[in-house]
Amino acid sequence: MGTMPLWNGKRDVLAMSDAGLASLRRIRCSAEKGFQALAGLRQLLSSQGQVISLKSHALTQRVFGESLSVQQVVDRVCADVMAFGLEKVLHYTEQFDGVRLCPKTVRVDPADLAKAHAEVSPELLGIVGKIRANILEFQKLCLPVDPTLLRPDGSALTLRHTPIQRVGVHIPGGAAAYPSTLLMTVVPAQAAGVEEIVVVMPPTGGGANNQTMLAVCHELGITEVYRVGGAQSIAGLAYGCLGKPVDMIVGPGNQFVALAKKCVYGKVKIDCIAGPSEVIVLADNSARPDWVAMEMLAQAEHSPGSAILVTWEESVWENVARELLGQLKNIERGDLARACIEQFGAFVLARSEDEAIEITNSFAPEHLQISSDDAKRLGDRISNAGAIFLGHYSPVALGDYAAGPSHVLPTGGTGRHASGLAAIDFLKRTSIISYPEGALEKIAPLVVELAKEEGLTAHARSVTLRLSRPIHKTKQALK
Repeated sequence: MGTMPLWNGKRDVLAMSDAGLASLRRIRCSAEKGFQALAGLRQLLSSQGQVISLKSHALTQRVFGESLSVQQVVDRVCADVMAFGLEKVLHYTEQFDGVRLCPKTVRVDPADLAKAHAEVSPELLGIVGKIRANILEFQKLCLPVDPTLLRPDGSALTLRHTPIQRVGVHIPGGAAAYPSTLLMTVVPAQAAGVEEIVVVMPPTGGGANNQTMLAVCHELGITEVYRVGGAQSIAGLAYGCLGKPVDMIVGPGNQFVALAKKCVYGKVKIDCIAGPSEVIVLADNSARPDWVAMEMLAQAEHSPGSAILVTWEESVWENVARELLGQLKNIERGDLARACIEQFGAFVLARSEDEAIEITNSFAPEHLQISSDDAKRLGDRISNAGAIFLGHYSPVALGDYAAGPSHVLPTGGTGRHASGLAAIDFLKRTSIISYPEGALEKIAPLVVELAKEEGLTAHARSVTLRLSRPIHKTKQALK
């Protein structure tokens, strides 16, 4: 690792008029309404918020003929799919994606997967192979060993882990193609030993119509792929409209997908509420403003995506905002990123390091990038975050593409109680309890007395009956 280059603060962007800054949400915690503004931002970005693009809002209004919240749209779609099955999956696919499918065309022919694989560049497949190895190496490390407790009385207790049998993977594809998400969802499942993996992708140029996506599916050994996305695909997986019902659904998506997963939870297991992408950059005066600005834009270009700077250094607060405005013209999706920054971004100036840490923990961000020479110490103070990237040379893109941990992470503040996807999430835990006669006799008084205290006499009798009439004596009596 080289020496951290100094940022000289003399870039042309610093001469920019303050007019551009007026469009940004800048929160000074020392101001009278600073914490009120923070509370409003947390609500906006919560799992119950409305982090959707204007295009999506207009589309749902056209489909349903009225203005509905994201939750109302999801509830209606999931209820329709549960009641009418594949018919409604196809209906909503046509309404939202403009593609008419039928039961015979909704699934991608495995031959098309093989054809795409044969035509994609060997160089890309080589990259996929190296990244898969990185992910597999880390994910296998996450797998637990079944613990067993053997007691002197002969009793044995084991916690056995077995893989979930059938898993559905949602891959977004509206704004871009994401082969990285295929890797970050499928490979952890394979590391855990999942036998059946089903992939759903929208019928778009970034989804099931994308040859690279199909080729990567084939490279990873996936043979069951469906041309549907969005909330209707989540409901379709859960209610058995796309092959057999799955046991678990994983993968990121927009707010509609995130809330649809929440809707079907209980019918199936889900990984987490992985909605629109978000980042907080926690920065001190050792940070380079241009690097921090680009880190924020890297999330905003997801469109929608949230990007927040939290600092206690006023110079960083000012310079990053100016840098960001200047860099917008240098990225391909600059217009979309700017709209996201203005709608869902913020520049927060805390009064101290302690307050900055408190604010960061309260947001529980999906990604936290700590731009500081003292990143390890600051990172140790963070209790709520999906993934933490320590130091100037650890950009979030490392986790997005190649490092090894999955980039499917909790969003909308759910990092307070939820974790990112890992191989261990694809395992079920089963307690295995084995007691011989002597061990049962020893522990019986504890069981019997507590059962009687609860008024559950049959529980107590199920123990005493065994001890009063043990199997070996019963067999002798029958001879």
